[in-house]
Amino acid sequence: MRQSVLRIFSIIFIFTLLSACSCCARYSRFFSDGYDVIPGAYHTDYYFPFLEGRRIGVVANHTSRVGGRHLVDTLVNSGFDVRRIFGPEHGFRGIAAAGEIVEDGKDAKTGLPVISLYADNRRPESKHLHDLDVIVFDIQDVGARFYTYISTMTYVIEEAAKKDIPVIILDRPNPNGHYVDGPVLEPEFSSFVGLHTVPVVHGMTVGEYALMINGEGWLIDDLKADIKVVEVSGYDHSTPYELPERPSPNLPNMTSVYLYPSLCFFEGTQISVGRGTSKPFQVFGHPDLPEEKFHYQFVPGSVSAAPDPPQKNRKCLGMDLSTEDHASIREKASVDLSYLIIAYQNFPDKNSFFNNYFDRLAGTKKLRKQIEKGYTTEQIRQSWEDDLENFKNIRRKYLLYDCFE
Repeated sequence: MRQSVLRIFSIIFIFTLLSACSCCARYSRFFSDGYDVIPGAYHTDYYFPFLEGRRIGVVANHTSRVGGRHLVDTLVNSGFDVRRIFGPEHGFRGIAAAGEIVEDGKDAKTGLPVISLYADNRRPESKHLHDLDVIVFDIQDVGARFYTYISTMTYVIEEAAKKDIPVIILDRPNPNGHYVDGPVLEPEFSSFVGLHTVPVVHGMTVGEYALMINGEGWLIDDLKADIKVVEVSGYDHSTPYELPERPSPNLPNMTSVYLYPSLCFFEGTQISVGRGTSKPFQVFGHPDLPEEKFHYQFVPGSVSAAPDPPQKNRKCLGMDLSTEDHASIREKASVDLSYLIIAYQNFPDKNSFFNNYFDRLAGTKKLRKQIEKGYTTEQIRQSWEDDLENFKNIRRKYLLYDCFE
């Protein structure tokens, strides 16, 4: 009898062990796309207890995933009381073109109301917050000041602080978090494409950035918010991280993500950055650039991600950067002004090269004036040094992950 009992317990033990190993194998495969870097959203044991019994608002888009499932679906299927979804630029499902107004609607899968934060009003309204006990923010950022997700996060935090609603930031790695570079924004140029006195590449995750704007008193009316950050595991600021989802329609791969901080300046000029082609933010060009110096040709067309792109249906002459190894681009760890300078120097009508948007993107008038005066890349970069050092001293106070400095 005793032997029979022991045999049964042995079978149960072996079965349990095999099941555990099987679960470990599934766990390993589950996170393999992140190279053992596990975003905050996956750590449900950290934030699920805080959501129990609370009415929840979620700021999310198509990148807000827990494994193969959307965060909102994960929360709803786990029995949480999700009242409302808030969607940023490009919308909740991430398919709207850059700058396209996104209207309020309803999520087809869950039936939940979706409030657009990229419409006439880019802040949550009081009527959207009155019945919420907590807001969860989970969006993959790319680490550039003019990428608007951090502006959306700021407005959400400010409105939540007015009503004493805590905000949980489910942190994600910053693919451009391994360096700090570019001109620092001057306060008079604050806009939705740059709210704070930070450089173009700030080198922070959204969780770190949220702590900084809260800790430095950068929220309106000196508000202080209740912010909780669910950290990424297996990550530091030198960790390469390939995004499992494109963060927006015109950043389709890691080459575009790494080039974005350098090429986005062209959005404030006459130059096309390949919107309306298969290589957005991997090429640049214009019909009037000289063919003897710019051999690559492309024609922007109307596509869903860019219905009316700059230089639409015109043959552009320029440069193709898509063939560069994206790891090599990452290793440069700097904003590359050479593309902007060479395009300006070879543009025939220099008076029309820049548009009114350029200074807002740069966060200063200085960069445009320096290029117009013929400054070299090195001279321009030297002019950033003091401001960058001051910012790094601020940034250092809010880092959650080991840094390159």
